[in-house]
Formats: sequence, structure tokens, C-alpha cells
Amino acid sequence: MIRVAIIGAAGLSGVELLHWFERHPSVQVVTITSAKYQGQQLKEVFPQFHRSTLRFENHHTPLNCEVAFLAIPNQASLELVPQLLRQKIKVIDLSGVYRIPEVSLFEKYYQLSHSSPALIQQAVFGLPEIYRNKMKEAVLIANPGCYPTGALLGILPAQEFLEDLSSAPIIDAKSGVSGAGGRVEDDSTNYMTVNENFKAYKVFTHQHQPEIEYYLHQNTGYRFESGSLLFTPHLLPLSRGILSTIYLRFHSPISPAKMRERYEQFAQQQPFVTVLAQGQMPDLKMVQHTNQCYIGLETDEGHKNWIIITVIDNLVKGAAGQAIQNMNLMFGLEEQSGLV
Repeated sequence: MIRVAIIGAAGLSGVELLHWFERHPSVQVVTITSAKYQGQQLKEVFPQFHRSTLRFENHHTPLNCEVAFLAIPNQASLELVPQLLRQKIKVIDLSGVYRIPEVSLFEKYYQLSHSSPALIQQAVFGLPEIYRNKMKEAVLIANPGCYPTGALLGILPAQEFLEDLSSAPIIDAKSGVSGAGGRVEDDSTNYMTVNENFKAYKVFTHQHQPEIEYYLHQNTGYRFESGSLLFTPHLLPLSRGILSTIYLRFHSPISPAKMRERYEQFAQQQPFVTVLAQGQMPDLKMVQHTNQCYIGLETDEGHKNWIIITVIDNLVKGAAGQAIQNMNLMFGLEEQSGLV
């Protein structure tokens, strides 16, 4: 059994990890931490885990495990990750601290000074559909953001065509509240603000924009640099799920058969990616509470304008589920273990 610690187990992603680990055949959760609930039993705080004997510890409690999942704020991850690695504990970090290899971009968008930039180069970006082969040797995995997961899985299958783009890609993404603010409510995510409402937020300033641009640039022939795509996140009045509508405009027509073939070839190699048949488009109910990504694609009569739509559950494929998928690869387990 793989002994697991969850640092920040009382947050939305932490609770999601606990939920999925209940069914994982190769994992034993041995330590959970919470700044808020330190000393309390898990089943007292979250009665759905009524069979658990775990008790919340503090974030700095000594760990006896093979891997730690960090579901804590960015500043806390900056402090804890180097300590855990020195203890020879593998780390899967759900914060944004180690996702962007360019320190200046991280500091600009996250408004934090990076205290361990050398570790950024050591981290493996945890999108298994692209970096699967690097997972087995990884000691630090930077779990992708939820918006980048939906965007990258929607664009990367078309990578051979991207050099012919006539304008910047547009990513019009819409998320449930759990993808935009977590458990702690403020004026932008409380019930009265969100209910029966719909709005854009962090326009041109969202921390996931450079993440999307960087990994598209690394994996395609198109020069995705700062400001080279348009990404606008929106807040939906629902709990979970992200739907991304991606607009790609090309100089020359692209054969629908050829484009669809590339997406289907990509999906055939991925256990959690499905391309829908022509004429079908995905919706959030298809993926909520699953680790799946569904993709739909259509073009106009001229075949120069393409719309790609992806849907994921931001708490699963966009966070906890993807982290478990990465752990499975890290330890040589079946990639789907505990996730189906």
C-alpha cells in the first residue's frame, strides 16, 4: 500500500481526494492536516467519512508516507514543498507554485516572490496526456490548473495546424464556484452574489493565462507568448464543472475529416478523454463527479473557423482526480486505478 498524506485535507480539493481514496485499492491515507480543524476527527467535521479514524493534524506534523498531496494556498506550498523533498517524500502539489517555469511570470500573476526557483525546473507539469512518460521519475509534480486542463486538452490535438492560425486563439471558459474561489466565500463568490447571476472575472489578469500560453508554446509550433491568446474566465451559479469554448481561426481551410482524425487519434491514447461524434457537443452533466474530459468540435462551411468545446469537473480532472492519475503513474500503477 502507498502511504499518503493530504496537507490541507479540509478544503474542497482535499475532501475530493479523501472521497476518491476511499475506493483506491493501493492507497492508505495515513495523515491529514488542517489549520482550521487541527485536533478534530475527520468524521466529526465531515460526517460522510463516518468510518474513518483519521484526525486532523497541523501542517508541520512529521510525516511517515511515500507521497504528500498539497491542497493548500500558494504561500504555504512555497514553505512546505522544499521541506518535504528534503525528507525524501514525493510531492504532488495542487497549488500554482511550480507550474510556470518562468519565475518572472509567476511573480507577476501570483503576486508572490518565489523562494525556491530551482525546484521549478525539477517539477513535472502534471498533465498526463502530454507528460505521462516523465511521471515515473518525478519527485515533484505540479498539478495543472483547472482552466489550463480544459484549454490544453482542447487545443493540443490540433497542434500540427496551429502555425496557420490567422489570429490569436480565444478561450471563453465558464466555471462553477468551486473553481473560482474554493470553500472560503467573499463578496465575489458568496451565494447572494452568484445565485441567478453570470459574470466574467480577472480579465487579462488570471493566473492561469501564462500557464496555458507556456505549455502550448512548449508543445506546438505556434509561438504562444505573453498575450498571444485571449482567455476570459466566467463564473457560473453552480457548484462544479468547467465548460471551455475555444475559437480557432485559420488562414486556409482544414479538412473536417483530417481535423477530426487528429482529435480521435489523441483521445484513443488517453483513458480519460473522449471525442464526441460529429453534431454532438458536451455539457457539464456528462463529467461532473468524474475524471473525464469530453470534447466536441465543429467548423463552418469554409472550414477556416473552428469551435472546440471541452468539459471537465474542476474538482476531479481539474484537481484531485488528475492528482491521483498522476500518482498512479508516479508509482507505476494502472493509470485508471481508483478513478473508475
